[in-house]
Amino acid sequence: MSSSHQRIIGIDFGSKRIGLAKSDPLGLFAQPVGTFDMTGLLDALSKMRNDEGIEKIVVGYPLNVNDEKTRMTRVIDGFIVELSAAFPGIPIETSDEHRSSRTAMQLLAGSGASRRKRNVKGRLDTAAACLILQGWLEGRR
Repeated sequence: MSSSHQRIIGIDFGSKRIGLAKSDPLGLFAQPVGTFDMTGLLDALSKMRNDEGIEKIVVGYPLNVNDEKTRMTRVIDGFIVELSAAFPGIPIETSDEHRSSRTAMQLLAGSGASRRKRNVKGRLDTAAACLILQGWLEGRR
């Protein structure tokens, strides 16, 4: 499969849910995929790899305001090791996700979605994954 048409994947790793987003085929825009547990995420990524191809995976990396690692950063380091073992040959990068969940909540509120819809489990995680990926896509242009 041509690498110019493979997807770039964005992940917002959380202790309860993992938000997943993918790029459009041209790598211009982030699109929500959903939220998963670890097993569901690996299944979804395997399906994407087989159906559309994956060029790269971008994982949100939570640094504090001083750009220092946090407790969650260490957890994500372990997650990246697992992801690398499950998908050898697919490059994995990190992208600063400082305040991505807060920004995602503000965007959902600004979209006119009711508080009830904004609080649906996983909606925030998927929106945060889109923000992480969209920021990465825009940063490479």
